[in-house]
Amino acid sequence: MGIIDCPKTLAELSFDDDDLPTETSLKQNEVEESISSFFRKYKTKSLSKENIILRREPHIKFTLRGLDSLNQFFVVLDSSKPWLCYWMLHSLNLLEYELPEEIKLRLVRISTLEKCQNSTGGFGGGPSQMSHLAPTYAAINALAIIGTPAAYEIINRETLYQWLLSLKQPDGSFIMHVGGEVDVRGSYCALSVASLLNILTPELMDGAAEFIARCQTYEGGIGSYPGSEAHGGYAYCGLAAMEILGKAELLNLPRLVEWAASRQMCLEGGFQGRTNKLVDGCYSLWMGGLFPLLESILERGKSRADPTRYLQQHALYDKEALQEYILLCCQKPSGGLRDKPGMNPDYYHTCYCLSGLSHTQNKVIRKENTTSVDLSGLPGLNSLLWQSVGSHTSVVGDASNLVLPTHPVHNIGLASVHKIMQHFYGESALQVMNS
Repeated sequence: MGIIDCPKTLAELSFDDDDLPTETSLKQNEVEESISSFFRKYKTKSLSKENIILRREPHIKFTLRGLDSLNQFFVVLDSSKPWLCYWMLHSLNLLEYELPEEIKLRLVRISTLEKCQNSTGGFGGGPSQMSHLAPTYAAINALAIIGTPAAYEIINRETLYQWLLSLKQPDGSFIMHVGGEVDVRGSYCALSVASLLNILTPELMDGAAEFIARCQTYEGGIGSYPGSEAHGGYAYCGLAAMEILGKAELLNLPRLVEWAASRQMCLEGGFQGRTNKLVDGCYSLWMGGLFPLLESILERGKSRADPTRYLQQHALYDKEALQEYILLCCQKPSGGLRDKPGMNPDYYHTCYCLSGLSHTQNKVIRKENTTSVDLSGLPGLNSLLWQSVGSHTSVVGDASNLVLPTHPVHNIGLASVHKIMQHFYGESALQVMNS
């Protein structure tokens, strides 16, 4: 339904502190007031949803400026070079911008990603920095988006696999780097990389699902580690990793659905990442990205309950309301997307706001293997087999607002996933996808 055509007034949708104001409730009221101003004019008769426009060209220009050069303030992200590449490349891909060949070559070999790879395996956040699972995930995703033979060829799968094995812990978890901390991000990054590159093995998968299941909290969400607070980012990482492992049934899925749906804010339409926190545009992906996975898993009957009848009649979250939050509140007219009104745009929020927008607009389903191809020896392939079946009918605003579909597990374009599948899985992937 969305906020604009909701029968309730904005005041009725606002947070109620029961006349017991706290620092948290005051901040919530402040954010709601700033966001209400964006919605009020669209609740008048003079404007309609057709006036809501995705500012595609300014966003492309904003992102291309970052690929060309960054100002001095970005020195704090010196250990995040692969992340910057991934955020920018994925944003441009969703906006249907075709990268020139010279930019692809520069990103792969001359100055960026190749120099971040270490001879001992994995990628660091920059040249001569230690290998870490987070920038390794970002680097592999960026190379997949570039999608050229030169991009694939720089990946040393042999040393990468041995490095991943060195990070595996006896309880099934992964440390983020040698001597580093354990959390569920490590499980997702390691398994995502391994499945894309066809190096997912029983040794890497052993105990991984059981560790993630122990990270599910009493609320229903997933925390970074058993006993920690449920959080949108960790929930997405945990559920996506379970999809790779094919073990989602180990989670209490009805509770996860309930927790995830409860994180959508009544007035704002966007998501918070934790209970009693403020809305943030990046959770358009971290929270919104849970629902394509949940819908697919539930429809396959892998839940302790059977909510598929509910799915036939209802959506798990309000897709129009999320689109309205992204398009009205997160866009900067001069280019780039942001956390919330009053904040500056950045490449992180641009990427994840657009990713969440893609999930609300596109119907992407997991393709079942209907061929005679035996995939038992290719455990990573099943999680890659997703395909678009067209756009949703509820694209808010002009038809030009539609962005490309993104892969629910890996959050890169479907075409990029299919291309890297063909490269590293060969004819098996091609035969299954074309069936």
